[in-house]
Amino acid sequence: MPARFSILGALSLACLALAASPRASALNVDKYPPLQSLISEMAEDYGYAPRQLRKTFRCARRRPEIIEAMERPKELLPWFEYSKIFLTEENVQRGVRFWKKHATALARASERYGVAPEIVVALIGVETQFGRNKGNIPVLDALTTLTLDYPARAAFFRRELIEFLLLARELDVNACDIKGSYAGAMGLPQFMPSNYRRFAVDFDGDGARDILDDPEDAIGSVALYLKRHGWEAGAPVADDVNLKGTLYFWVEKLGLRPMLSLRQLAGYGVVPRRNENPERRAALIAFEGEQGPFYRLGYNNFYVITRYNHNRRYAMAVHELGDRIRQRMESKTSP
Repeated sequence: MPARFSILGALSLACLALAASPRASALNVDKYPPLQSLISEMAEDYGYAPRQLRKTFRCARRRPEIIEAMERPKELLPWFEYSKIFLTEENVQRGVRFWKKHATALARASERYGVAPEIVVALIGVETQFGRNKGNIPVLDALTTLTLDYPARAAFFRRELIEFLLLARELDVNACDIKGSYAGAMGLPQFMPSNYRRFAVDFDGDGARDILDDPEDAIGSVALYLKRHGWEAGAPVADDVNLKGTLYFWVEKLGLRPMLSLRQLAGYGVVPRRNENPERRAALIAFEGEQGPFYRLGYNNFYVITRYNHNRRYAMAVHELGDRIRQRMESKTSP
């Protein structure tokens, strides 16, 4: 995801350091039982030649900078700082240009999957600044390092390492050559390897599922991902809210998944500012403002965005950036 120097200068420099850090010596698989086990598993389950996998891992490097970066994600910032990274005039202008350039693909994705174009545009904008910041870390380095040196989520990254090697074979590319984020995410939409294999589509009909460099494939793939995770066409994402009394504190504790209908929420003093179907379910979500906390209602589609990235600030950034881009598009096309 992109970073802004004025707020996250240290993180930006860390990313540059990751990309520019000197390469260590070739990795010796014999020193790492977890990799030996992985090679045996892939040989048995997927028909890989162990010698070929050993050769592949010789181009991998353990990079401690990746672990350092994992320990300081941007999503830990309070909303009033986090939002300033993405909700910028520059991003709105870039989003408008991206939408205009790929209007046909966005309209087709919206028709096929029911996902609002502004959400697809904003998500790609938040992830990679519309393809400008896709990451310069070899994905093999990232996933190998996280498998070996990040015990908190080693099992997850081991699965992603297997998925990545399978993906490289499917795409008929050298696994050593693909670059992405320090967590192993790839392309304009920053899919992890398992999501690339599961959700990437050939949306422009050229015979390849290329979300690394093809914006149209990225557009279709993002829309499919959101659809498969429950996106409701034409439904709201989030809303301002009026709060009465103190019972709403209990509602906030229910989390991001919409559990209660608006009719039920009203009994806790939680009322949307716009008229909405009283049977629609919503979650009450707190954010950090510069003057103190504030609240929003998150509907099912907000929850779906959090299936892309589980952080509430991320989902709100996508929603609000999308709104700004859509409003700018409408203002430019109005008579």
